[in-house]
Amino acid sequence: MARQLDEQIAGRFPVGQRLRVLDVGMGQGTQALRLARLGHQVTGVEQDTTMIAAAREALAGEPEGIRERVRLVQGDGRDTGVHFLPGSFDVVLCHGVLMYVEEPDPLVAGLARMLAPGGLLSLLVRNGDALAMRPGLSGDWAGTLAAFDTTAYRNRLGLDVRADRLSALTATLAGIAAPLHAWYGVRVFTDTAADDAGTPADLETLLAAEERAGRTDPYRGVAALLHLCGVRG
Repeated sequence: MARQLDEQIAGRFPVGQRLRVLDVGMGQGTQALRLARLGHQVTGVEQDTTMIAAAREALAGEPEGIRERVRLVQGDGRDTGVHFLPGSFDVVLCHGVLMYVEEPDPLVAGLARMLAPGGLLSLLVRNGDALAMRPGLSGDWAGTLAAFDTTAYRNRLGLDVRADRLSALTATLAGIAAPLHAWYGVRVFTDTAADDAGTPADLETLLAAEERAGRTDPYRGVAALLHLCGVRG
């Protein structure tokens, strides 16, 4: 996903431009810190106290030049209008958040308002068109049949959450003046890997295969996650 995001940034902004980035639901700050290391000004928003504590700890271990490029805000991603002015950012990230939001359209619309004209909105969502893949590949046939007719699922944390369909999000992005520019699949081949599987010896080859599949039909359509990139008109 990081490679996909970098591809979109490189194709949209001049080389060397220091971008204003908003990462909503930043978790432990993996993408926020990575982009700050690349020279961008990053604001991370996170509601969970454990996650934001982990992000602050990780940030504390960075050199001063990187620390001064990152601002961390504890808050709800649905309240971006409270913290920031419209058009304040060149790039807005919202990765792994929408599955926890019952009504995602207002959140996505709020994120789009944060973008300057021509800005990039990056969403990572659970693929509602491929929910049958995980139970099917695991041999759970009853779960497979049930997954065809729903966008609800239980994640690996045991939480009941929701997925998004590509067609619905495409319509949402068009309706908020940030139409879909590109989309990718994420975790095409590796979704059923055990959480404690460790790092494979052939990691670079694995990543190359996932990256190729993530941009190639029909593989990207059955990925566990979808990475959608909209552009503010």
